Amino acid sequence: MLNFDFHNPTHIVFGQGRIADLAKLVPAAAKVLILVGGASAEKTGTLAEVRTALGERPHATFSGIEPNPSFETSMKAVEQIRAGGFDFLLAVGGGSVIDATKFIAAAVHFEGDAWSILEKRGRNITQAVPFGAVLTLPATGSEMNNGGVITHRAKGAKLAFSSVHSYPKFSVLDPTKTYTLPPQQLANGVVDAFVHTVEQYLTYPVNAPVQDRFAEGLLQTLIEVGPRLLTAQEPVYDDRANLMWAATMALNGLIGAGVPQDWATHMIGHELTALHGIDHARTLAIVLPALLNERRGPKRAKLLQYGERVWGITTGTEDERITAAIERTRAFFESMGIATRLSGHGLGAEVVDTVVAQLEAHGMMQLGEQREITPAVSRRILEAAL
Repeated sequence: MLNFDFHNPTHIVFGQGRIADLAKLVPAAAKVLILVGGASAEKTGTLAEVRTALGERPHATFSGIEPNPSFETSMKAVEQIRAGGFDFLLAVGGGSVIDATKFIAAAVHFEGDAWSILEKRGRNITQAVPFGAVLTLPATGSEMNNGGVITHRAKGAKLAFSSVHSYPKFSVLDPTKTYTLPPQQLANGVVDAFVHTVEQYLTYPVNAPVQDRFAEGLLQTLIEVGPRLLTAQEPVYDDRANLMWAATMALNGLIGAGVPQDWATHMIGHELTALHGIDHARTLAIVLPALLNERRGPKRAKLLQYGERVWGITTGTEDERITAAIERTRAFFESMGIATRLSGHGLGAEVVDTVVAQLEAHGMMQLGEQREITPAVSRRILEAAL
């Protein structure tokens, strides 16, 4: 097992009716800016619950954060915070709203061009406005980690950042807030959490059975719950609760402590989102099967373990078992209604050069746990995903 530090200060408040706990979670003297995406939080009544729980605290709302949050929109929120003197932020939504809030919190008191926060991957963040979250869309795990991803529309760039200053003070996780989500968003959440887990698990062995078993349990839970979410006539609380907690656990630092991590699928997927507007989770479903096949040699031992422990594949040659594990992964994504090839999104070979050029422009020259995924390897992965 590799050396590691693990510290996660986020207070999780889980269960039905817990939005009322904002009354004691948010500082009594705070002036609060609530940040939301579209109109769904208002229509579903979630925003009304939040405002009621805030009581007499002065508050306002900033809306319009996109599914892939933009630098441009985020900076409008920064302007409102500075002008209004808000000293506590509350993200109400999914990972995009929470990611944006993390960036906004860091940008408020940042001196200079705030885009450099992304260019420096968050290393230049020295302070942030305190914030909490009310999660309505389980997927990214942003509610319990210190990272985020922001897109600069004008530059066509989607970059990640993280900082010790970017943990939510608390996150409220009420599974009933997922009841109004459409099937597409539920499917995205399952696949996003699945790939987050895989990126920390499917690398190479370092004798870390605790992390491996945690990761395998998360994957098995998502495989079990995912299809039921799409076929249930009415929302089932326990399935929604297990999806929400699995997505949080998939990226709160626990399963990644002391093990090598990949993240190449995410880096390539980010470019597809920035250039073509494909949902984040759907880019991951495009890239991952092709990447696993391309890297089946370096990932051999863990692919065999994954095939046996997650999918129950125990017969055939090692190569046949690896192929079967990759194909079962692809089939699972497809069963969630998510295409696993670029052609499924109306894209062809013409996109490969542009994506590779963007990877090069953003310094993505040595990706993966072995730092061996060069632009040439990324090109092969994209071509295999056509």
